[in-house]
Amino acid sequence: MVRYALAIFTSAFLLFGIQPLAGRYALPWYGGTPSVWTACMLFFQAALLAGYAYAHAVASRLRPRTQALLHLGLLAVAVAALAARAVLTGSPLTPGDGWRPVDDHLPVLRLMGMLAVTLGLPFFVLSTTGPLLQSWFARARPGRSPYALYALSNVGSLLALLGYPFLVEPFVGRGAQAWGWTAGFGLFVLFAIACAGDLIRRTAAGTLPEPAREAVAEPAPDAPRPGVKRTLMWLGLSMCASVLLLATTNKLSQDVAAGPFLWVMPLAVYLVTFILAFSRESFYARGPYSVALIAALALVSYAQKEGPSLHLGWQVLFHASALFTGAMVCHGELYRYRPAPRYLSAFYLWVSVGGVLGGVFVSLIAPAIFNVYWEHPLALGACCLVALAGMLQRPPHEKTTARVQRVLRGAMLVMVALNLSLLVSGAQGRVRFSERNFFGVVQVLEQDPDDPREHQFTLRHGAITHGWQYVDAKRRRAPTSYYSRDSGLGLALTEQRRWRDALGLPTSLRVGMLGLGVGGSAALLEAGDAVRFYEINPVIIALAQGEGGYFSYLGDSPAKMEVVEGDARISLEQELAHGPKNLFDVLALDVFSSDAIPMHLVTHEALALYRQHLAPHGVLALHISNQYLDLVPISLAHAKSLGLFATLVVSETTEDTLSSSWVLLSPDKEFAWGSTFRNTGSRVRRMSLRGEPDYVWTDERSSVLQAVRRSRAPEEMGIQKNDDPPPAPPVASPESP
Repeated sequence: MVRYALAIFTSAFLLFGIQPLAGRYALPWYGGTPSVWTACMLFFQAALLAGYAYAHAVASRLRPRTQALLHLGLLAVAVAALAARAVLTGSPLTPGDGWRPVDDHLPVLRLMGMLAVTLGLPFFVLSTTGPLLQSWFARARPGRSPYALYALSNVGSLLALLGYPFLVEPFVGRGAQAWGWTAGFGLFVLFAIACAGDLIRRTAAGTLPEPAREAVAEPAPDAPRPGVKRTLMWLGLSMCASVLLLATTNKLSQDVAAGPFLWVMPLAVYLVTFILAFSRESFYARGPYSVALIAALALVSYAQKEGPSLHLGWQVLFHASALFTGAMVCHGELYRYRPAPRYLSAFYLWVSVGGVLGGVFVSLIAPAIFNVYWEHPLALGACCLVALAGMLQRPPHEKTTARVQRVLRGAMLVMVALNLSLLVSGAQGRVRFSERNFFGVVQVLEQDPDDPREHQFTLRHGAITHGWQYVDAKRRRAPTSYYSRDSGLGLALTEQRRWRDALGLPTSLRVGMLGLGVGGSAALLEAGDAVRFYEINPVIIALAQGEGGYFSYLGDSPAKMEVVEGDARISLEQELAHGPKNLFDVLALDVFSSDAIPMHLVTHEALALYRQHLAPHGVLALHISNQYLDLVPISLAHAKSLGLFATLVVSETTEDTLSSSWVLLSPDKEFAWGSTFRNTGSRVRRMSLRGEPDYVWTDERSSVLQAVRRSRAPEEMGIQKNDDPPPAPPVASPESP
């Protein structure tokens, strides 16, 4: 049994270990959006379905020796494919640059194509292992149960999921992960060959039952073939659980950061419910789980009402509780309607089909028919209906008190499900525009229409406000949101103008903005300035350029405007490769999607690229305001590694603006000592790192866990004040081109 145990455990570990790594490779090329993971999950579910179908067909139609030889050939092809990629591209799993998206046309299908070419065959081979090798073991050891191997497979899957964000991602680069995974695949192949050899030897010895006899054997009288109604029930229950998994992952990722930490947690919870429900029927009791579902939905409703103001830990806990109870209800009912053992392989195949349908719904159908993330409350509502349907099945000899409790639980389920839906739709009364695409949900809200002075239109991306503009002509050009004149960006622009004026140079500036929003930063610009905005979302661009008549900052500004559509980093790389440097006097990053960070835009390699686009005394302005993450240590680590001086500027909420935190990175220590900054008091803090940074985010190695807010003093993180004034004033330099 040892060889089968090693092969199945290793395959499950590798199967789930490759998923977050594949997502990390895909994220930078597709805008760092949460939709990247749901598209990846659709591919993984489809590959699993194909693997289960292969295992079912091979195990039920071929003789044992033929099965083993066929599978050995498939293993050889998979190994050859990995070796060929390693030789031709230098890495067995890294996608080539040719897979970078050139536009936003069908990104889901392009991403799935990239995954299929990069790791499709090895992933398919791994997905066949569990059911196929369990069937081999059952044939080779007729007197022993194969279900211990199923439990071992689940253990391997969980270990891979939970270990990746805590033990692998923070410490091991992507390239090393790819080679380590490939080595593990080679080890798995050796174990699988040992299992195939065992099957072939026992076939040659004549100790296995004839599959032909098994195929013609009549089913037992108590094992009727499942009908269409039961098959549709399997599909519906598995699809509901799959939609809930993906919708919960989307919900968490859009407000924090798209990355393995918030990908694997929901997947691990989902897998635990599958393990519990399919281990023993007694693990799922309708009464207790219906009560738990009521409580979980009430907590999710509270989290929805509080929004980003609720601490990240509570957000994750509440949504994980709802996912656990909802998926447990679906999987528990699914196990209760399982068929006789004769039809188990078909049962698992239909369950996989339901999972794929859930992925298709979330990745392809929901974005086309919903303008907000309706799939999350709808999935929770569907779980309530499943629990309610189970409670309507009256047990025999039920007492009156139990019947009353059952009815009350059903009524409460309906109430909390309706409450959650009302919370999601409650904001719709103010919404004047809403559109959803691969990059998220963008809405325009009308505020205070009855007050001419306060009447405004607000842009919201996910749960976070990304700017607003007043309708009143006198206030229409006023800086708002995060772009006040005393914000970090405002002070950087003012000081650059003062510095150039002191040197007798023209005060007009060349500015780059990564992230567009409503275009509110244009209110800080003057005649003669030239600004280039980089924005990946075409919906944002259309709104900022005046579509719908909501925002007019770009049209009202006297500066020269230019908007570049596409991922900012890819655009800047292409500009550097095909033309002269931009030589920005100020290059600002405001690149959050909702409150989530596209991490590929804030790595060491990204900031090194931005620095190449700066003028000799140019400044990088990083907007780091965030509800959940502390990006000051990350910013200071980048400053130290790039030889820049860092200044933190904090501004408070006013009538027209929101509180904001900006980190200004300059090659000149004197910059933050200019007269613009001298009277700002404690709002401006010149900072540096003591010693070497604990970590620097790079393309190869970065983890959102390193930036989660902790109650630590700056000194504990190696942050120190750098308020010693410079020894000399800035030295004049010729005007940059």
